[in-house]
Amino acid sequence: MNGALALSLIFFFAITIPVAISIALASIFGIVFFSNLPLLVVPQKMFTGLDSFPLMAVPFFILAGNLMTKGGVSHRLVDFAKSIVGGTQGGLASTCVVACMVFAAISGSSVATTFAIGSILIPAMIRHGYPVNMAASIQASSSELGVIIPPSVPLILYAVSTQTSITQLFIAGIGPGLLVATALIVMVQIWCRAKGYGKQDGDDKKPIIGSFFSAFWALMMPVIILGGIYGGIFTPTEAAAVAVVYALFLGLVVYKEMKLSDLPELFKSAAVSSGAVMLIIAAASLFSFLISLSGMPSAVGSWAQDTFNHAWTFLLAINALLFFIGMFIETSAAILVLAPILTPVAIAFGIDPVHFGIVIVVNLALGMFTPPLGVNLFAAAQVADIPVQRMFKTLVIPVLTMITALMIITYVPQISLFLRDAMQ
Repeated sequence: MNGALALSLIFFFAITIPVAISIALASIFGIVFFSNLPLLVVPQKMFTGLDSFPLMAVPFFILAGNLMTKGGVSHRLVDFAKSIVGGTQGGLASTCVVACMVFAAISGSSVATTFAIGSILIPAMIRHGYPVNMAASIQASSSELGVIIPPSVPLILYAVSTQTSITQLFIAGIGPGLLVATALIVMVQIWCRAKGYGKQDGDDKKPIIGSFFSAFWALMMPVIILGGIYGGIFTPTEAAAVAVVYALFLGLVVYKEMKLSDLPELFKSAAVSSGAVMLIIAAASLFSFLISLSGMPSAVGSWAQDTFNHAWTFLLAINALLFFIGMFIETSAAILVLAPILTPVAIAFGIDPVHFGIVIVVNLALGMFTPPLGVNLFAAAQVADIPVQRMFKTLVIPVLTMITALMIITYVPQISLFLRDAMQ
């Protein structure tokens, strides 16, 4: 059955059937032709895959991101970030990274971060003389922080699919997120100085004190959400609901940039996005059940232990595999299909499952802005109003920077595990 599942999945992907449908069709093909299971297993396992309390956090965080984008949170965060790092050459590019990092700690979504921050900073960078393809590439690569910095939807999916603690994964994501942000800031500073861009970036910089007070209520959101989770006040799922209520409060009462009449469209958008993610999760749950039933995880584990002598060679091979897969397959689907297979193998090599989860998510985050199917790539191109192909040349530097950061995160596990171990 293993070969049939893999080949049929590849075939359905190749003929451009949507990801969720491809996974479901491959599973049904395996059941009908290579097993004695009744088709009743299909709805049973798909429903069971969604019957999870932690998964309720996904639609709540998606809705919270929509509410904050509409409610005036994003431009206040941009002004505050610019007041800190915007006064130097390349300050706007650095502002993009910092603003994405802060917004990521609120929204948990890279695509939401691209639209919320990119709609402000891509036009600003273009006005200050940055080439449009460079501005879009900086935005696309910075937005990946949305899936690394907690709260992160891919981290939740990894936790659910591997029975790993969401709280521990959120804590472990802080160090790698800060490392990636630092690497991107260093990259844009060197890039701007080498090319001579951004010399007037500090012209319309606002005072830091005024910007801080303007953004104060927005900055309190990650403090409330993450502080509540780490302090044991509420679970990550409850934190997502708190984020929605707080975002409504900011948009309707504090900033007053959102009206009650805006809510139906925002709820509809969040429902559509959540439905797409949940359909992938349901299909992947059925696929994972068949993979486990066929004995693939143990077979892969035995093959890996026979092939790789050390954990570092295994991690190198996994990074190469995930980098390739991330270029073609949507992040949520890749995690839900591969994590249950690869995590037991990683544990057999003595790799902490929390660290391994961070490696998977950071690697697949790289796929969000690499051709041909990076979602951030298309979002940034849409905001910049350019063809995606124009960004390819300027993506080389961000991709190499991200690969370097990924290697450090992979082979220095303390970056991920230091805070978790210190808090236990």
